[in-house]
Amino acid sequence: MNGQIILALLTLSSPCWAQSAADAVGGLIERLPVGFHEYSVILEPDKDEPEWWAGAPSVVRDKEGTFWLACRMRTANAPRGLRGYEIRILRSSDGIHFTKAHSIRREDVPIPGFERPALLTDPQTSQFKLYVCGPWKDGPWSIIKFDDSNDPTQFEPASAKPVISPRSSSYDRDVIVDGYKDPFILFAEGQYHCYVIGTMRRTERIYHFRSPNGERWEPVGSPYQSIMDLTGWHDFYVRPACVIRVGVGYLFVYEGSNCDWYDPVYNIATGVGFTFDLHRIIDLTPDAPLVVSTTPSEHFHTWRYSHWMMVGGEFWVYAEVARPNETNEIRLFRLSR
Repeated sequence: MNGQIILALLTLSSPCWAQSAADAVGGLIERLPVGFHEYSVILEPDKDEPEWWAGAPSVVRDKEGTFWLACRMRTANAPRGLRGYEIRILRSSDGIHFTKAHSIRREDVPIPGFERPALLTDPQTSQFKLYVCGPWKDGPWSIIKFDDSNDPTQFEPASAKPVISPRSSSYDRDVIVDGYKDPFILFAEGQYHCYVIGTMRRTERIYHFRSPNGERWEPVGSPYQSIMDLTGWHDFYVRPACVIRVGVGYLFVYEGSNCDWYDPVYNIATGVGFTFDLHRIIDLTPDAPLVVSTTPSEHFHTWRYSHWMMVGGEFWVYAEVARPNETNEIRLFRLSR
């Protein structure tokens, strides 16, 4: 099954991106498999108005089989980059129908704004870990962690602390990563791996950290070097989305945008790669994204912040997706073998 999935994903990569961006996106929508056209709506934004978003889902299934989903709620009524007003945690018995279980508001921490959370369980203690990101103490964007909890409804806002922050420069003209955001974290090969967006001179790339315990993190390889390039269709941004084990290696889901697209800061699409060692990535969709929204607005085809997991022999994919009225919602896609 895993080999068939990888081959199927390979066939979805468009041979070129030479046509106009709008035509290319429209053509890609027509070629998407049924699994990306059919979906369940998991969570809508709190207001059905432009630039109100529900998104950035992170999902874990506990040992009793309960699904827990952490996400970022975003308002239109704040400066861009500081619109995430709440980390909301939802509970579900079936992974499809969720109810609100807990929320952490930005003023509870306090923090000027949130973006993508990462929710997972410790393989040894079975406790829940929750990471978020934002400008720590009005400083640079950092990856922030709450104290572990036996219950996702009991994370304490006051326990928040930065665990991955920008490093000091080595010399006056050093060009360094000046902020980290949007973590995806997994436990694999005996340690924790964190993939983050690192901003360097306002450009977003992917950086890789690892940790023995989820608390103390060190960069893998050079802290200056991204693990994917700005090239092909993702020549404006390239960002991490999800990593999932498939056979002898890992499917590396990434996202990005193109310099020719309308507002490529927020007009984000998703591609896939493969890695044997969790660090060196083979790009399987170098010429065009794998998936974009099938319900785009006039300007945005965003399909991003996806979390992929295996459930009953299927890929279940939770993602933040653009709607026609320039709002975003969380959807579940079920990709059969």
